[in-house]
Amino acid sequence: MRRLATFSLPLAALSTSGCVGTLVDVATAPVKVVSKGVDLATTSQSEADEKRGREIRRREERLAKLEREYEKQLDECEEGDRRACSEARDTYAEMQQILPTIPVEPEDD
Repeated sequence: MRRLATFSLPLAALSTSGCVGTLVDVATAPVKVVSKGVDLATTSQSEADEKRGREIRRREERLAKLEREYEKQLDECEEGDRRACSEARDTYAEMQQILPTIPVEPEDD
């Protein structure tokens, strides 16, 4: 009997080691899932900065396009095109709305 217990104890320990590993994986799985979800849901500072930079560049590009349209419309307005004068006023109003949303670059000394 003693010999049977001595032989079966190490065998039982080896057979349950896989179960313990599986239990650890099962127990930590919800933590890993929640952690991954938090990583996906939150935005890092660098990601936020990149997004802000893209948005500012988009506004700057829009403003540049409006400035080109405005100059063309003013030229046509000076030639007597009343519709171009009206479009120039609308374009200028849109430019005035965009200007405050674009940060001013600091001057180098």
